[in-house]
Amino acid sequence: MEGGKPNLALVYQAVQALYHDPDPTGKERASVWLGELQRSMYAWEISDQLLQLKQDVESCYFAAQTMKMKIQTSFFELPPETHNALRDSLLTHIQNLKDLSPIIVTQLALAIADLALQMASWKGCVHTLIEKYNNDISSMPFLIEILTVLPEEVHSRSLRIGANRRTEIIEDLAYYSSTVVTLLTSCVEKTGNDEKMLIKVFRCLGSWFNLGVLDSNFMASNQLLMVLFQVLQRDETPTNLHEAASDCVCSALYAIENVDTHLPLALQLFQGVLTLETAYHMAVAREDLDKVLNYCRIFTELCETFLETTVRSPGQGMGDLRTLELLLICAGHPQYEVVEISFNFWYRLGEHLYKINDAALHTIFRPYIQRLLHCLARHCQLDPDHEGIPEDTDDFGEFRMRVSDLVKDVIFLVGSMECFSQLYSTLKEGNPSWEVTEAVLFIMAAIAKSVDPENNPTLSEVLQQVVLLPETVHMAVRFTSIELVGEMSEVVDRNPRFLDPVLNYLMKGLREKPLASAAAKAIHNICSVCRDHMAQHFQGLLDIARALDSFALSTEAAVGLLKGTALVLARLPLEKIAECLSDLCAVQVMALKKLLSEESTNGKSADPTVWLDRLAVIFRHTNPIVENGQTHPCQKVIQEIWPVLSETLNTHQADNRIVERCCRCLRFAVRCVGKGSASLLQPLVTQMVSVYQVYPHSCFLYLGSILVDEYGMEDGCRQGLLDMLQALCMPTFQLLEQQNGLRNHPDTVDDLFRLATRFVQRSPVTLLSSSIIVHIIQCAIAATSLDHRDANCSVMKFVRDLIHTGVANDHEEDFELRKQLIGQAMEQHAQQLVTQLMHSCCFCLPPYTLPDVAEVLWEVMLFNRPTFCRWLENALKGLPKETSGGAVTVTHKQLTDFHKQVTSAEECKQVCWAIREFTRLFR
Repeated sequence: MEGGKPNLALVYQAVQALYHDPDPTGKERASVWLGELQRSMYAWEISDQLLQLKQDVESCYFAAQTMKMKIQTSFFELPPETHNALRDSLLTHIQNLKDLSPIIVTQLALAIADLALQMASWKGCVHTLIEKYNNDISSMPFLIEILTVLPEEVHSRSLRIGANRRTEIIEDLAYYSSTVVTLLTSCVEKTGNDEKMLIKVFRCLGSWFNLGVLDSNFMASNQLLMVLFQVLQRDETPTNLHEAASDCVCSALYAIENVDTHLPLALQLFQGVLTLETAYHMAVAREDLDKVLNYCRIFTELCETFLETTVRSPGQGMGDLRTLELLLICAGHPQYEVVEISFNFWYRLGEHLYKINDAALHTIFRPYIQRLLHCLARHCQLDPDHEGIPEDTDDFGEFRMRVSDLVKDVIFLVGSMECFSQLYSTLKEGNPSWEVTEAVLFIMAAIAKSVDPENNPTLSEVLQQVVLLPETVHMAVRFTSIELVGEMSEVVDRNPRFLDPVLNYLMKGLREKPLASAAAKAIHNICSVCRDHMAQHFQGLLDIARALDSFALSTEAAVGLLKGTALVLARLPLEKIAECLSDLCAVQVMALKKLLSEESTNGKSADPTVWLDRLAVIFRHTNPIVENGQTHPCQKVIQEIWPVLSETLNTHQADNRIVERCCRCLRFAVRCVGKGSASLLQPLVTQMVSVYQVYPHSCFLYLGSILVDEYGMEDGCRQGLLDMLQALCMPTFQLLEQQNGLRNHPDTVDDLFRLATRFVQRSPVTLLSSSIIVHIIQCAIAATSLDHRDANCSVMKFVRDLIHTGVANDHEEDFELRKQLIGQAMEQHAQQLVTQLMHSCCFCLPPYTLPDVAEVLWEVMLFNRPTFCRWLENALKGLPKETSGGAVTVTHKQLTDFHKQVTSAEECKQVCWAIREFTRLFR
């Protein structure tokens, strides 16, 4: 903080403003100022004083939270000789403030836990805490709170204590775990049925189960397990206690996932959970949904834990199929939220049985899946008084989508065809109400694609009947029947006689507002699957496309219809394509022209993105087969449209969203005609470069990468493309060199390195011989530490591909020159690159980026293994060897082992494994 340490009165004022100032700007100012205080060195002393003075809840909460944050993120600021004093002071504070507010106790408990994990000199912290407080019943709540958060914090993302220290802590906690359980047991004995204390005990026990350090033999015969199940069996257990007990049982079940190594405890939990069936029925009778959901969570966790056992020995011992009965009982509950809890289990069961692929096993589990499907179909029914089409964005709509996904995953056990036929016969033979009909059609739509369409009379009959549905049936039934028809496009493709009636049926839907988008989606599906049959209907599609805005379509549905039309257009004879494409684009081009002329007359700017997106989808999917030497039929159309796109781009050059859509449209236009867009190259590049100097939208870099991909191999274009790259790089580097430039502009980083990578792939020598390459490499090295999925991936790919051009002898005549140029670049930059990569993967990057880092190191090593050994050794020397809490981060042996694993690796994945293991030491 500038201006030295602030006085306490000022801090109080700010905290009061943060919580009580009626003016939002006052709150905001206080928040910013307090945030700065928290980041400063003075925060330690000021929070300590605030906690000592204990003036009010707000100031103590702020101080406790600040302490926790400082210990988590800035522990290195404190000299080691102050660690003991900090610990003693925190323990005094938690003792003094234990009755002020539970949230303050939690923050202080977290601070103490995080300190214990980082402070290597505090040995056996669990033992010292229990010794100090276990005889004072009034200290129990905060002692248990510390013992609850301690195991939770071991794997905390915000503490980078490293694998060595973490292993040491886990061994230490395992050693004292039975002491903790004994403390919890005696606590229950002393306080009896005190609800608050029991909740704390169960939360703490669950936390130790989650860490996986409890001795399962000791736990199997422990009194606490009995108490847990007694609480869950009792009808009068209060809601909060019931939830805490349920969480604890779920944690215990999760902890014994590997059943065979925990048999005594597994048996106790298995038998304990089976006794809860009566309690479940009691909760249903009392309409206590909270408890019903808790029981269902427990039953699901039981099935998840014993999944392997159940599949290995169904019906025997702990493979008892009563576990599945419990889930099916829950599936029978009228509230769909109950059955939804078990979805992940059914999905995993299906996956397991699919992999094993044993007919006898399928026969055992088939009846359970049939009953499940029956329940799901019932849960998917809309309310009888529902009006209009089914909602797909509310909770129930999302539930139905998840049902659809689950049905697709497990249908193989029942057989798609059998299930489809059964569902159809319920409609054909009964006279079900509209909501039952709609739900059955919904499930049929989920499985239609997995039914074999070859010579299938049932499918043909369903299709025939659906298109005959009268317009008087409920709107939701019509909506879902349209979705079903869209899913049956394979059947239409095999039986072209259905094409006319199906299209007529869908056209009716297209003209009605509620059904229009579903009908458009179905027509899109049929165009995609029946492209050849649809060619004769192209004129009809064109008529729809011309009148697109007369239908009440969502943006997505309108674009889908145009995609379907373009797919069919590409199957027309070549000589017809140009004229038809021109017709298809005309509507959008006219609309863009109209917007531009309105703008020039009244100065108001209107949004052209709808039309740009429609043009983009037409270009993207019009991909006719053009023989060598033939002129691309779309070339002329795109040349005619270019002036309008160019003017639109100029008019909206300041608006990133619109420029992005323009570039997307141009990208697909260039991709559509490939080399046929040569006449656009000069004017397009000139315009891109001139706009980019003023408005550096990253999409221009992306469009540049497309141009390099299409034209980079052409001798006559290389210099022009290099000039483009250099012109685009200047403003880009200015943007990225600002403070936090890389972090604030990840899209620019992503697109810049896509462009550079395309150059490496298409014309490496052009790039490597240029003066810009040094700056691009320097920028790449700086950007390797960027924690952004796409940007980091682009950077790593660029560096990898760059070095690879000097490694891979593809017998091109320029290989020796490439090798020499890469050699020069390596001499200049490799040490810095390797050092930065090691630092980034130890301290900045998430684990999923490590395979990319490994690939870069692998290429460097392939290029020059002996020198790489030295570069890596120097990089490792620069890494810190111990934490600020005095724990060893990495031993000399771990460093030399890692160096040896990497430098002697024979394939890239060995480098990746080595890095994964090594970076755990710093996380």
